[in-house]
Amino acid sequence: MKSSQVSPLPQNTSHVYSWQRCARNASANSTTNFHSLPGHMKDFLYYRHCRHFPMILDVPDKCGGAERSSEVFLLLVIKSSPENHDRRKTLRKTWANETSHNGKWIRRLFLTGMTGTGFEKKRLNKVLELEQRHHHDILQWDFVDTFYNLTLKQVLFLEWMERSCPKVRFLLNGDDDVFVNSNNVVKYLQSLKDNDGSQHLFIGCLIEGMPPIREPHSKYFVPVQVHESNSYPPYCSGGGFILSGYTALVIYHMSQSIALIPIDDAYMGMCMAKAGLRPSLHHGVKTFGLDVLSKHADRFDPCFYKELLLVHRFLPSQTYFMWHRINDPELTCFGSVE
Repeated sequence: MKSSQVSPLPQNTSHVYSWQRCARNASANSTTNFHSLPGHMKDFLYYRHCRHFPMILDVPDKCGGAERSSEVFLLLVIKSSPENHDRRKTLRKTWANETSHNGKWIRRLFLTGMTGTGFEKKRLNKVLELEQRHHHDILQWDFVDTFYNLTLKQVLFLEWMERSCPKVRFLLNGDDDVFVNSNNVVKYLQSLKDNDGSQHLFIGCLIEGMPPIREPHSKYFVPVQVHESNSYPPYCSGGGFILSGYTALVIYHMSQSIALIPIDDAYMGMCMAKAGLRPSLHHGVKTFGLDVLSKHADRFDPCFYKELLLVHRFLPSQTYFMWHRINDPELTCFGSVE
């Protein structure tokens, strides 16, 4: 893909979509064995019903308006915490650069909430405000940005998408520490037969038969009070996946009748299962890192990454290095590297 900087779309930032603050559900403490649960899980249950939060930062015209949003070929949707300024800065200069490809738009959004308290919270929000002034690429809601609210963040974005970008063709959804070969992603999506984004597509690192983690000390703990089933439907690891606009809207509509759980990728699988859809494995998506067989090989040899779509767990300096190396016309690789 030959990248070229495009003129920014007109940005209407005068309107910020707003909701009233959601009140705590005090009756949650009547849940069976509620008082034996960890504090973060108690908080999750108190606010589990909350689906709407005031928007602090919005970019309602990111896709050129709802009617023109079909002109956006690929929307890069990147989950980020307020403090991750350096990651966002690097991504804007590398694989998440907004470009035009054969007249089709590639657009970028960072999704975030609120972190910190007191002066720290004010400083972080000011940084996001300054970034927004320069880049017009942040959606921020007034909820606490934690691991256990990633599902909420995902649902809030899908609600925004239905309102502001309902006809987008495809989306790449990932964390702000993934490395993406966006050239390969575009080539892959353009190679699809009979799917211009209006048919089901959800690809990534497929996980099947995964049981909920019942160990209270685990980061991924989900008690039976939150999810009774002893297994999750098939889903793709939340580090990064690619889906069609059609599937994104189906997931949003299904989510309206499925209670939130704190594991966002498993939740997406639950929504697809309810709609009778399945995610699919793509070997070019490596959300658990890349296995390099030889202990003597450089794990960051660009030849290992040149043909892939997405790899999880990159530091900003590693992302900057890899992006420029795989796009170096003088890079020469021999044989298969997978």
